[in-house]
Amino acid sequence: MALTRTIDVQDFMNSHKLSSYQIRIIALCFLIVAIDGFDTAAIGFIAPALRAEWGVSAAQLAPLFGAGLFGLMVGAFIFGPLADKIGRKYSLVLTVLFFGAASLASAWSTSITELTILRFLTGMGLGGAMPNAITLTSEFCPEKRRSFLTTLMFCGFTLGSAFGGLAAAHLVAAFGWQSVLLLGGVLPIALVPVLWLALPESVRFLVLKNAPAERIAAVLHKIAPEADLDGAVYTGIAKPKGSPVRQLFQPGLVPGTLLIWLTFFMSLLVFYLLSSWLPTVISSAGMTLKEASLMAMMLQLGGTAGALLIGALMDRINPHTVLGSFYVLAALFIALIGSATASPWLLSAAVFGAGFCLAGSQVGVNALAAGYYPTASRATGVAWANAVGRSGSVLGSMFGGAILASGLGLPVAFAIVGIPVIVAGLSMFLKGRLAPQPTHHTAPEATGVIDTAKPAFQH
Repeated sequence: MALTRTIDVQDFMNSHKLSSYQIRIIALCFLIVAIDGFDTAAIGFIAPALRAEWGVSAAQLAPLFGAGLFGLMVGAFIFGPLADKIGRKYSLVLTVLFFGAASLASAWSTSITELTILRFLTGMGLGGAMPNAITLTSEFCPEKRRSFLTTLMFCGFTLGSAFGGLAAAHLVAAFGWQSVLLLGGVLPIALVPVLWLALPESVRFLVLKNAPAERIAAVLHKIAPEADLDGAVYTGIAKPKGSPVRQLFQPGLVPGTLLIWLTFFMSLLVFYLLSSWLPTVISSAGMTLKEASLMAMMLQLGGTAGALLIGALMDRINPHTVLGSFYVLAALFIALIGSATASPWLLSAAVFGAGFCLAGSQVGVNALAAGYYPTASRATGVAWANAVGRSGSVLGSMFGGAILASGLGLPVAFAIVGIPVIVAGLSMFLKGRLAPQPTHHTAPEATGVIDTAKPAFQH
């Protein structure tokens, strides 16, 4: 009979205070999604300049918006399952380098067709990077603070998007629209060596892949240097059968998967419609390009503030109730946008409120998805939810062009835009009833968990 200590890695993180090492991981993922947000939003902020320089119509811009968003969808479908096979770190480094190079190349585009192709390629990298950053952050967080810390990290996306508006407001007039895309390429490429040297692999992924105990212990020691891990065996992450994609459709996960997908689809449809077209709508109402960019930036700033509040609430009360309520409230602010264009102050408040509730909820639903799936399929679950959502974003960007050309009038158009957000809210309420979030000890992977504070005797 040998004395062996069996340690569940999630219990280990739950039982220790948040370390500077975990904060560094969250900060690096924050930087990734911030640059992701900058590059994703850049095309919407430079669209008015493209129209002026190339003489293209709103209808001709729609495929450009759609190409980037379609690339986001394809990238999420591809790189999510890849991360569940080769690891979160390697997938993140690869995708950040990929979208940085594509954005850099797009700065030298000479036609709308060439820029459309390069935006698709940029979108592929962006679509793979963001879900993996969410997954890695989630897997290094203690459970009681997971929603808040994940949403805090994801605030990088909304802040990066807002910085895109600020950069466009100052760079385009001085250096041309190319300068925004150039910056969007240089920043991620410069970040790649930092990620390679400083970012660890997910310790939960290492346990799943039966990595050497010494490698797992090395990561855990950086979280808790005082911990005695000599001779420990690491468990708690069961390896299910089938591919990560098939695991999403296990009987216990199907209702939640479908409702998460519906929420992502409806939420991102409206979010990217607003992100893509607000600068153009606002500038057409008589404001300058600089004023329109700064006004549209309020959507992202509102999302940052909303994400912090929503994430904190999700750790304290039923996350489905929180998200469902804020989605419904978002529809009211979106409808208000269409009636507020005559008043800059009222329009600013409406855009901020829409961002607070809609973008903030979208950040929250990413954290909810990361907590819903087990380790073996978590990256795939988050990425495929985002991919389905990206299909909604493609539709939303195209729908925006159709609304502008429809002649319905902005009050009616924005009231219609709010309807999918109400559907997203209802979907969250329904998921709360049909497919509540699992806890660590009730999740399919949490088998054979043994108290980390006590040795276990094994034959």
